[in-house]
Amino acid sequence: MSPLLAPFQLEFMQQAMLAAGMVGAVCAFLSCFLVLKGWSLMGDAISHAVFPGIVIAYMAGLPLAVGAFATGLLCAVATGYIRENSRVKEDTVLGIVFTGLFALGLVLFTKVETDLHLNHILFGHLLGITDAGLRQTLWLGGGTLAVILALRRDLLLYCFDPAHALSVGIQTRGLYYLLLALLSTTIVTSLQTVGILLVISMLITPGCTAYLLTDRFERMLVIASASAVCSGVGGAYISFFIDGSMGACIVLVQALIFLFALLLAPRHGLLARLRSPLRPATS
Repeated sequence: MSPLLAPFQLEFMQQAMLAAGMVGAVCAFLSCFLVLKGWSLMGDAISHAVFPGIVIAYMAGLPLAVGAFATGLLCAVATGYIRENSRVKEDTVLGIVFTGLFALGLVLFTKVETDLHLNHILFGHLLGITDAGLRQTLWLGGGTLAVILALRRDLLLYCFDPAHALSVGIQTRGLYYLLLALLSTTIVTSLQTVGILLVISMLITPGCTAYLLTDRFERMLVIASASAVCSGVGGAYISFFIDGSMGACIVLVQALIFLFALLLAPRHGLLARLRSPLRPATS
């Protein structure tokens, strides 16, 4: 057997690559909407806010995903409520809510005796994913993808022009909370792959990469998902040979793809802008 094919022959690597590919696809689809909506900080906030839910779920003997989803959704709903009922802007509210919840998680974690490994929560543990964890990732990821695909046109109009969406009869408030729920579910799906701290990259980078390469949203979805799945499988593959953190390798591959797009995108890349002739000034 060729040494280069060794990762594909090992069951734990096959499971890791499958989980990474599914998480990459889900994050990529959602990232396209987050980029259009300008919700990068929202993804960062919810990814940190799930930490106390994980610890509380462990204390209560519940599945960790249940606690993570509950506190992630709590962060999103609380942010929306405070934004609508106070003078404080959304980015400021996010900073207060997610840092407070993350700090609460750290306090709970240090006060409760647990065999949970903090590094696995923060940075993921793809190599140790269980059969149950893989099934959970596939079910949650597949369900989230199905909802996004079914409502992609309404979500696109809401993210691009909420006022127009409301004028044509779309329930924008419902889509606001649905998008938050999808974001929370996606973060829960990603916990075992890249962890809390790195999931924000998977939620933003694929959409940004595709945004540089195309001006059509349908094509943007395809490019984002392709780059994310390739990054997931490629990062897992590379980590096998360099003995590095799999989640970090996945994120680094995504960052490299983004840099290539930033430089070489045919219309919006840096090199294309340098090659384009200067437009004459108009009087």
